[in-house]
Amino acid sequence: MRVLPFLFLRPVHLLRTYRLANLQPDMLAGLTIAVVLLPQAIVFSLLAGLPPQMGIYTAVAAGIVGALWGSSSHLNTGPTNSASVLVLSILAPLAAPGTPPFMAAAGMLAVMAGILRIAMGLARLGILVNFVSDSVIVGFTAGAGVLVAVGEVRHLLRLDFSASGLLDNLVKLAQTVSQAHPASMALGLGAAGLILGLKRLDRRLPGPLIALLMAGAAVALFNLAANGVKIIGQMPGGFPPLARLPLLDLDLIGHLSTGALAIAAIGLVEATSIARSIASQSGERLNSNQEFVGQGMANIAAGLFSGYPASGSFNRSALNLEAKARSPMSNVFGSLFVLIATLALGPLVAFVPRAALAGVLIVGAYGMIDRKEMQRIWRGARGDTLIMIVTLSATLLLPLQFAVLSGILMSLAYYLLKTSMPQVRSVVPDEHFRHWIFQPDKPVCPQLGVVDILGDLYFGAASHIEESVRALQAQHPTQRYLMLRMQSVDHCDISGIHALESILRLYRERGGDVYFTRVRESVLKLMKSTAFFRDVGADHFLGEDNAVEHLFYHVLDPAICIYESDVRVFRECQNLPRPEYGVPIVLHTDMPAGLLTEIEPRALWDRLRGQAPPVVVDVRQPREFKRGHIAQAQNIPLVDLLTQPLTLPHDRLIVLACRAGRRSARATYALHNQGYNNCAVLQGGMQAWEDAGLLEAVD
Repeated sequence: MRVLPFLFLRPVHLLRTYRLANLQPDMLAGLTIAVVLLPQAIVFSLLAGLPPQMGIYTAVAAGIVGALWGSSSHLNTGPTNSASVLVLSILAPLAAPGTPPFMAAAGMLAVMAGILRIAMGLARLGILVNFVSDSVIVGFTAGAGVLVAVGEVRHLLRLDFSASGLLDNLVKLAQTVSQAHPASMALGLGAAGLILGLKRLDRRLPGPLIALLMAGAAVALFNLAANGVKIIGQMPGGFPPLARLPLLDLDLIGHLSTGALAIAAIGLVEATSIARSIASQSGERLNSNQEFVGQGMANIAAGLFSGYPASGSFNRSALNLEAKARSPMSNVFGSLFVLIATLALGPLVAFVPRAALAGVLIVGAYGMIDRKEMQRIWRGARGDTLIMIVTLSATLLLPLQFAVLSGILMSLAYYLLKTSMPQVRSVVPDEHFRHWIFQPDKPVCPQLGVVDILGDLYFGAASHIEESVRALQAQHPTQRYLMLRMQSVDHCDISGIHALESILRLYRERGGDVYFTRVRESVLKLMKSTAFFRDVGADHFLGEDNAVEHLFYHVLDPAICIYESDVRVFRECQNLPRPEYGVPIVLHTDMPAGLLTEIEPRALWDRLRGQAPPVVVDVRQPREFKRGHIAQAQNIPLVDLLTQPLTLPHDRLIVLACRAGRRSARATYALHNQGYNNCAVLQGGMQAWEDAGLLEAVD
């Protein structure tokens, strides 16, 4: 129930809070809008195949209702180029333009589109317009501009033919161009030239209005109508009458449904885009759902009061802002001024030649092709370029309602494609070891892969992320450990958890493991609730600052770094010696089952003080040995143990020690191959020895 006051009772709030100090500036801005809106209403209605008065009625009804129920203070709602082109394209197969059935269908189209827009507003679907690429609007508007320009050439030349589609129009123009009417062509080209000239002189001048008035004066003065120049003719005066619409004609509703959806969608995207653009200059906060309702109410009002579908106009909205309008009432005043002007100037409008209107439309159509924006899109992302080209091509070659919907569906498909294929890339530290960056040309650690997931881990992306990680693992098969950086994963679902479980299983089956850093709280909560956190282990979720340090000293195998690899990726491994030993070093990663015997630090301590103490061999590097070692130990670095003859006793227990146990395990395997069968490994290495408080010998 709270939605109704918020969305439908906006006029009450607007009128209650209106300040009288805004009255004068709003009326002046409304007068400025009316000067532009009046000729556009006439021109656009003819473009839609409708009589001029329907454009006037749309400008009045939609303009007032859209202002009162909309969210923007400056967005002007009324007849537009794109809506008019769509109306003609949708209705031409159903009825002849200008006939009563055609006019009734146009009103029905407005009502249906309005209902769809209101439904979207009530459903809080205003956010959906953010998923329609601007490339759709740019491509559609450019294509519509071409269609308008080509379609109006026949009226400019007063050629009598009907055509369906761009190609048919071009063919018939080429066949009949020799029959052009000179006087009509002169009026049309003169109107277009005058508009362009006035633009260069002063953009604030109402070029279309001046051009139409001068063309009408020329027709009246020289009686050009008698010489074959087609004119608009007398328009009915009075207020917008209620239309008799076939509201219960289900067959007609079925035929119009696709077109109504296209008009609703493109109109909403167009109106909200314009409103956002204007709001970025005015600083006004907008409510997309309120704007949906406002646009819906405006279209219903236009349809019921003998108009046709309407939308937001960028040039009129920008003019409203430039004219210093302070509230939506400026648009209300603009529509009222159009109505007054029509009642007063109706007889004069009858003399306006159709060719002059064609000239005005051709100039406007040229302006619809935003060449700079098209160039920017062309130079930008490939996806945006493809969407623009497809929408433009579809607009030129297909019925417009299908062109619009194809462009919108393609932009949605592009969005889904992008979100379902987030980047999964291997990163390494920068030269200062401060940031992780993507540097594909730099070597990676042979043991640890560090991977950024740049996107959400949801059902649409889970498979792609898993396959990408598997591909990275296949590319670097020696990397048995993986650290996933998940600061860009804002959302994860059960499919994402299954993908992580599969990745964890992949690495653990190969004797490695997976660790996580920078996991967001919402994702971590899901991991805990699904038992993934428990299965992985709390110690596998590391802080960003100490993650590599922990893995380097507690997980990774330093023997691989020292004896096999000359790659030094992390800060912690910069001081490790390079493997330049002159002889090949063979490190056995996998030990035969049951070969290793371990001895705990306290047990070794006790045996060293008993009879027949074991021989302790520390296989670390000399610099490590000097920092601290078992007092009775002798230092035989692993490389020497693997490459030089040994003189160790066979009749005593040999205990091998290293930092954490991995190098000593390899040493045990090597000694076993040389006939030393009475060997053991210090459990946990020197780290465990020190943790037990047994460290005494320090050089």
